[in-house]
Amino acid sequence: MWRIAALPPLPVELIDALFAEVRAHAEFVVPRTRDTAGLHEALAEADAVVGDFTGALAMDAAAVAAAPRLVFVQMPQVGVDSCDLDALTRAGVAVANTPGANTRAVAEWAVGAAFALCRRLAWADRRMREGGWPQLEIGGRELHAQRVGIVGQGAIGAEAARLFSALGCRVSYWSRTPKPESVAAYLPLEELLAVSDILVVALPLAPETAGLLGPRELALLPPGALLVNVARGGIVPDAAVLAALESGALGGAALDVFETEPPPAGDPLRAQENVLLSPHAAGASGQAQIAIIGEVVANLTRLVRGEPVQHVLNGLGPRVIRRPAAP
Repeated sequence: MWRIAALPPLPVELIDALFAEVRAHAEFVVPRTRDTAGLHEALAEADAVVGDFTGALAMDAAAVAAAPRLVFVQMPQVGVDSCDLDALTRAGVAVANTPGANTRAVAEWAVGAAFALCRRLAWADRRMREGGWPQLEIGGRELHAQRVGIVGQGAIGAEAARLFSALGCRVSYWSRTPKPESVAAYLPLEELLAVSDILVVALPLAPETAGLLGPRELALLPPGALLVNVARGGIVPDAAVLAALESGALGGAALDVFETEPPPAGDPLRAQENVLLSPHAAGASGQAQIAIIGEVVANLTRLVRGEPVQHVLNGLGPRVIRRPAAP
């Protein structure tokens, strides 16, 4: 029997139900406490891990050291920034994600958020609930007339480009590797920023992208530009976003991600009238969640049956073998 540590904050009964197909070959354990001690205890005998989508129980170097039998980590999401890939790779642990499972959901959220910012939907809703009638104050802009710049052209960025293009927007993008097949036009990053009325951030958080869009970069945007971040908070530091909003350099922002999640109750971003806030849920549509669960169950089933797993992203082979038991 494989021993699999399930780290998401879900009830044991739900985990048992979700992984019913796998349980003929595996025993699932959950941390007794959601802290470092509980994580390390659950990892001590674990052959495999289902990662924590909240990032609270990170597979960092200390967690890897606490898991001598570990050979496989399955993340129930695309992002793997809560994993120390270097430490896991050195330990011979394959790491897989679920690429494409929530692509459409996140891209649609980006478009919906852009609509909401352009037409000030959340602001008008708040005024109406307060008893107001701000008919003459809303103003707003039509989405099709906006120049959209997308930072990142992976699956989500490419789908967002397709959707914005279908709505009549002029769409450009920047990515570390140009994508000739994109429906959008490639521009160097600084040129992209200078012509983006709406900037959509949709690329992974990595050492080379952390802080990519700071105060200097945000200042290159056209006055009153709108920011939509469906990537990670660390790519566009929260302090830089707040400063740009307060100065008027940004006309508004839609944030699904933050440097600290959840942000503190008194975080000044929560008080900004021109910010649309979302609890890292752009990819949380019903369809996307079903797709993610299906990908995780299918890969764990391959694992415990001795079949090659899919979507390993840290360069290790797809055939994962359990470590021999200690004498």
